[in-house]
Amino acid sequence: MKYVTILPMCTLSKDGARCHFLRADCMVIAQIGRLRHEYIRQFSKTIAGQSPLNNIAPIFEFLRQKVAEKQKIVLITLIAVTGASTRNPGAHMAVAEDGSSTGSFSGGCVEAAVVAEALDVIGGNQAREVRFGAGSPYLDIRLPCGGGIDLLFTPISELSVVSDIFDRIGRREPLTLVIDRQGADIRCEAGTECRELVKRDGSQIFVHHIPAAKICILGHGPSVESLVRLSGSYGIDCAVLSPDAGIIDTVTGEGAAAGLLKTAEPTPLLDPDPWTACIFYFHDHDWEAALMKQALASPAFYIGAMGSRKTHARRLQYLADIGVSAEESERMIAPIGLIPSTRDPATLALSTLAQVVERYHQCFGARQ
Repeated sequence: MKYVTILPMCTLSKDGARCHFLRADCMVIAQIGRLRHEYIRQFSKTIAGQSPLNNIAPIFEFLRQKVAEKQKIVLITLIAVTGASTRNPGAHMAVAEDGSSTGSFSGGCVEAAVVAEALDVIGGNQAREVRFGAGSPYLDIRLPCGGGIDLLFTPISELSVVSDIFDRIGRREPLTLVIDRQGADIRCEAGTECRELVKRDGSQIFVHHIPAAKICILGHGPSVESLVRLSGSYGIDCAVLSPDAGIIDTVTGEGAAAGLLKTAEPTPLLDPDPWTACIFYFHDHDWEAALMKQALASPAFYIGAMGSRKTHARRLQYLADIGVSAEESERMIAPIGLIPSTRDPATLALSTLAQVVERYHQCFGARQ
């Protein structure tokens, strides 16, 4: 008969709102055949709203909803990583006093313990730092990558800060969270594109966030709809500008912002910020020139267009004819996508999205 040392042992209250994990000084022995993991099902929350590419909006939308319900809340911030980790410093989770949560720091290895710790923080209304993984007092909590993560649990007592953060996210502004490591104080300041995600300064932690990636699709044809659906599934917001009223109706019905192009002239509807990718999916290339010139003059981090190399050579010529410099034209990626010579709409959309994600990480994701 084989035995194994198990950590954790858990205790659930009647409402399933608490879970206690044994530290290194508390060990139990149990038969392998009798191991039960009910606590995992009880506390493994769906990682809803944890979106890629710096999208912290779901975290603060969750907090805002819980505040409206008069619940106490905790923001958990990944402030340091030792060794390998699935998340970078600056990532967040959020937990409410009913035990609900959103966000993640691993593939399910630590989330239940994080929720339990957050509920304890709510009870004491005092910030704390806890390490999970390598070097943690929780010997039962291990990260498969072998690394360790330091988490700062901050009960939020100044509720207006949640609205302030959410408003800045909505305006797509860089922001900095200033968090007190000992108390329950957190405030939001205008941010900068700092390459350092998390900075310590005495008793304060500075967490820098930039706006999430956004995609603006200009064009017509089934690839437009495919990219909207695929991007939505991945968690990136899309806006569509098209001369096709049918496409506008379809994508707005799926939750994308959209505007009808009535002429091939520059439009105020095209106003990308530095965290927006512009995708040109026009089959009728007469629509492209003025809109491409407008996009190339913007701070968009990515501009790509479909079409063959021969098509792109002609495109470069008519862009030059309307005053676009060679340096500006070099910003455009064409043929678009990571997968060469794609022909069906779904594969073109996948190829495009993969390249947008790659470029976003190249531009903004290498921060430490």
